[in-house]
Amino acid sequence: MDSRLNKMTLPFLLAARDGMPKTIAERTRRVYDRLSGVYPASTFFFHSKAHRRVMEVCEIRDGMKVLEVATGSGEMFRRLVKVNPSGATIGLDLSPNMAAKTQRRARMEFPNARTQCKAVDARYMPYRDDTFDAVVCCYMLELLSSDDIVRALLEFRRVLRRRGTMTLVLIGENTEIFNQLYKVAGKVAPAFWGRQVEQDIPELIESLDFRIVTDRMVKQTGYPSRVLTALK
Repeated sequence: MDSRLNKMTLPFLLAARDGMPKTIAERTRRVYDRLSGVYPASTFFFHSKAHRRVMEVCEIRDGMKVLEVATGSGEMFRRLVKVNPSGATIGLDLSPNMAAKTQRRARMEFPNARTQCKAVDARYMPYRDDTFDAVVCCYMLELLSSDDIVRALLEFRRVLRRRGTMTLVLIGENTEIFNQLYKVAGKVAPAFWGRQVEQDIPELIESLDFRIVTDRMVKQTGYPSRVLTALK
């Protein structure tokens, strides 16, 4: 683990170890590859309101170099491209099918924009330090083991330029009935649902030398989300 782990990060790792298998990435890739054709329905019913809130708080301006990690069906990615037509918008997803579909749709809607989507593991990103002005990541940390959450966040920090922003969307934990249902779903299909980590993440990202500048809760069709923006 990275040497920058400090006294705040290690308690998170100890407290959050909850049985998420370290080998889950390969299982998750297969699941999302198979569901790539129908996943946009989930975005439409449960995620689009949180995506709109991201655009309100992430302060992305045209001409930036922007990275979205875990593009899924590409709805958030197209929002980013739309406000950044003269910049460069890069998307990553563990699922090759998701990445390919996102790329095709973005190039169809924004043929003159600089876009690129790749199938890449967020824990090991092929970019130099200080490359991006902004990083956006929606609903991914729930699918990672505790060690890998830290590893991914350290990668986000590494590729961000100084004063760059990181915006995360997390599955909210402020609704008890939803929490109970999600816990059951996570046990049945961990590679698809993962588990909720929202309450632990703010303290963790501050321990990694980020400063949280916005923190918003939204709910859509009963599905709670938390939108956090942090400054490097």
